[in-house]
Amino acid sequence: MKQISEYISASKGRLGLGVLFLRSRPYASGAVGAVILVVLWLVFSGNGASMQTFVVTRGDFLQQVSVSGKVKAAHDVNLGFSQGGRVTRVYAKVGDQAYAGAVLAEVENGDLHASVKREEAELASLIAGTRMEEIAVKESEVESREAAYTQARQSLVDKIRDAYRSADAAIRNDADQFFDTPRTNPQLTVIINDAQLELSLEAKRLAIESALASWKSATEALSLESDLTSAAKDAQANLTLAAGLLSEANTALNKASPTGSVSESDINGYVADVAAARTSINTAVSAVTAAVTAQLDTAAALATARKNLVLSQSGATKANIDAQEAEVENARAQLRKTLILAPFAGTVSAVLVEAGEVAQANTTVISLLAAGTLEIESFIPEIHVALVNVGDAALVTLDAYGDDVPFTAAVVSIDPAETVRDGVSTYRAILRFSALDERVRSGMTANVLITTEEKEGVFAIPQGIVRREGGKTFVEVLEGKETILRGIVIGSVSSLGDVEVVSGLSEGDIVLVSP
Repeated sequence: MKQISEYISASKGRLGLGVLFLRSRPYASGAVGAVILVVLWLVFSGNGASMQTFVVTRGDFLQQVSVSGKVKAAHDVNLGFSQGGRVTRVYAKVGDQAYAGAVLAEVENGDLHASVKREEAELASLIAGTRMEEIAVKESEVESREAAYTQARQSLVDKIRDAYRSADAAIRNDADQFFDTPRTNPQLTVIINDAQLELSLEAKRLAIESALASWKSATEALSLESDLTSAAKDAQANLTLAAGLLSEANTALNKASPTGSVSESDINGYVADVAAARTSINTAVSAVTAAVTAQLDTAAALATARKNLVLSQSGATKANIDAQEAEVENARAQLRKTLILAPFAGTVSAVLVEAGEVAQANTTVISLLAAGTLEIESFIPEIHVALVNVGDAALVTLDAYGDDVPFTAAVVSIDPAETVRDGVSTYRAILRFSALDERVRSGMTANVLITTEEKEGVFAIPQGIVRREGGKTFVEVLEGKETILRGIVIGSVSSLGDVEVVSGLSEGDIVLVSP
């Protein structure tokens, strides 16, 4: 400033008027680029020409974009039931503050609540493991099943031995009455007038003698440790042989004729004894079959009891727990379909249903505005969007409070795709307030001044005085009494139209504004 004063004093003889003005940045209005300019009117007596000049001085450089917009909630959502039904409870009313996850309403779901509790209890049981009392019960069950299995095996041994005795009595007591030398060379003692049947019957009697001898030895060696499955099969085969012989004997006796040595009464007695023997064999067959079944059933029950004991002692496997966790999650998912849950913390803005009404699936019944995350939606013209970046600070005024109540915000997003408004390409930008303020409400009109570039201590000159020739830029500089063209390198343009001078000018240079 001292240099400027000296320059003015030295020029008093030829200066008409000297005016000093400062272009500054008002806070409330958010005015653009601030550059200190010293403007002098010079009147040269030699030719009467006048020149407007200014002295180059460092100052602040500010580039801003002015837009308007609307305040809106960062998130707003319309909520409905995934599964329709009769509404049992509505927990929210307009104006209520809801936390994220809060239940706002629900339809009939008692059975689903019960299902969730049941699955959760099963999961808890698996995770906790089996109590000692439960293990003791399992051990007792194993002991009981072992006793039943042993008893069933003993019963099978007894039934096999009983079957041998029944077969032995049926053949050697009842059937042998009408055979001579039955154990070595069986010969039928009754006349039946059927040679083929007679030969078959005598052959069967000889064959069964060998089977009975082997069977006797096997039953005498039989114990609980024996292969009872094989023993039972042998018994059933031998009983089948005995039954076949008795069946043919019955047929032969019904054809028999009395002789001098065998009376009608004898034949009738043979028939009765064979009938009783056949009944005894059939009973033995049924008893062995039932004993085999009982032994198999008790074996299976014992195996199951032992498996349950092992599972109880070892606890649940990870696979069991994972499977049950999946069951729990499935039950909860089914329950959630009957609930309306707040997806985020916010304010209830609409409730369109009452308890007792039937709500349809996927129909809006409650609306929610996000709490504490108000934003400004604005549309930046195409000519300015290249200047604005995410993170740029902004000064905001609201029509509701006027220019004297400023708020601060920042750009949080800019859409990559255009939005055509009134035939003009614009780009949707979202700005978020820097702090929560209860005065700011959704729907208010906002005036936004976005600071896109801000520098301190730079040289700036009016863009209109820059001359461009041959791809280079120049300004007219006063050196003594002469004016010369000086090449400069320029940078950004401020919102007032001033252009940053990167190089070519120094502090104190006098630049001509107009001839």
